[in-house]
Amino acid sequence: MSQPWGYSCKGGLNVNLNQLEMLAQPGQATKLRNFEVDPDGGYRRIDGYSLFGDTRPNGGEVILGMAVYADGVIVCSGTGIFFSVDGENAWLQLNKASVHSSGDNYSTFTGRSVAARTSQGRCTFAVYEGTSDYGEIVICDGVNEPFLFQMTGTGGLETRTFFAKEITVSGTVGPAIAVIHDKHLVVAGDASSKNTVYYSGTNNIDSFSSTGSGSVVISDAVVGLASFRGDLIIFGSNSIQKLSNINNSSTVAVTPITTNVGCLSHGSIQEIGGDILFLAPDGVRTIAGTARIGDVELSSVSRQIQDLIKEISVNSANIITSAVLRSKSQYRLFYSTSGASPNTAKGIIGTLTSNGFAWSETLGIQALGLASDLDSDNVERIYHGDKDGYVYNHTSGNSFYNAGTLVDISAMYETPNFDFGDVGTRKTLKYARVSFSPEGEVLPSFRVRYDYEDPAVPQPEARSISTIALPAIFGTSTFNAVTFGATTDPMERITLEGSGNTCSFRIFSEDQKASYAVNGIYIDYMPSGRR
Repeated sequence: MSQPWGYSCKGGLNVNLNQLEMLAQPGQATKLRNFEVDPDGGYRRIDGYSLFGDTRPNGGEVILGMAVYADGVIVCSGTGIFFSVDGENAWLQLNKASVHSSGDNYSTFTGRSVAARTSQGRCTFAVYEGTSDYGEIVICDGVNEPFLFQMTGTGGLETRTFFAKEITVSGTVGPAIAVIHDKHLVVAGDASSKNTVYYSGTNNIDSFSSTGSGSVVISDAVVGLASFRGDLIIFGSNSIQKLSNINNSSTVAVTPITTNVGCLSHGSIQEIGGDILFLAPDGVRTIAGTARIGDVELSSVSRQIQDLIKEISVNSANIITSAVLRSKSQYRLFYSTSGASPNTAKGIIGTLTSNGFAWSETLGIQALGLASDLDSDNVERIYHGDKDGYVYNHTSGNSFYNAGTLVDISAMYETPNFDFGDVGTRKTLKYARVSFSPEGEVLPSFRVRYDYEDPAVPQPEARSISTIALPAIFGTSTFNAVTFGATTDPMERITLEGSGNTCSFRIFSEDQKASYAVNGIYIDYMPSGRR
């Protein structure tokens, strides 16, 4: 007599638990590449990315950083800083010898000489909202003085006013990190003063000598900064501290949060769900507020993917970038060396669910620059850039790119090895029913492996699932391209063959077709003896 068994896909990637422990959490995955976890359940193949316009900001120069600003994006590349609304035609170069106090119209600004950012390094950005149209943006690169840019006006670029200048912090200090905190611009990470944090005058971000300005020296090299609940969190290489009361010179103080945990990269620091996430040597951690005023706690949220964290941290040449996708409740972190092929670049995706973070991994997205924020119309914009100088619309389309050429998305979801409650009984699998949510024409494949892929056990070939019908949705579907009466979450029946004491399943695709979600799997099997 056949027996039923099924589960729903939830919990995300787990590469740390042993196979027996995974049996208690069948919805988790042992491989989850280029899938993302839906907060409400299911694993969805991620979107691709598309070219942002048809021009590169600075030819083939590597992307060093980017930020959403106004109705477009600012990109640092080579020795220049550039802006574009749509990536079409020539990018507007911002690092000009301008007059910040009065501003320039378009023709005057574009006619000014270039103020080269000599040996420009990896860039960080901070936006001071103030009262202007789009706020003032400060760019630090660890080599040059901070660069301040502001744009006002609406309509085409020809009708706007531009302000640009370099900010002197102290002598020749060239900070690598910038953040706005409680009416101050705060910078750190200068190569010759690694332990010093400088802050500008109150409501005067382009002056580090006016009223309210100052500096503090900590006992550790500063790696990152974050403004959090009235305090400035200072991330060191081996410690985390907080600066309090920045607006009161008599009570301003630095106190330790921990002296045992440091941060690997400023590029990993993001705020999501009211907490600060950052990459520590032992995993992705959070800084969270507690019920006590001014108190914080540290937690690790990436135990499930500890092996992946080790891969990130062991290579000091990795360039680490991250962003929060508000619409998906996701924290995305990417890592790659500057000269690696985009095809080999990797990343991790943490989706905030009701049970904490659930993880997956990416392959083929090289985000040497990454930006996610709301534009001037309060629309979330997400961009990334690679070693070849291309800028992309992140999460757009059904393909990846390499040197501007379309590349298939290779996605894989693999289950643990299941014993259906009794590892001593041999099972003959009759069929599987897989719940999909297709978003267009899709062609995934389904594969089963028995007894931990034992070479002595016959292993069936993978099967293409070509029968997934798109439902007809009134007002959006194209005639003759969908199936009237089809469900939005079809259960596809797949005939299986072979037998074993345990089995695992893999659903995978490598194409440029639409995204799809895997919601769960139901198995019908026949017990066939014990041994």
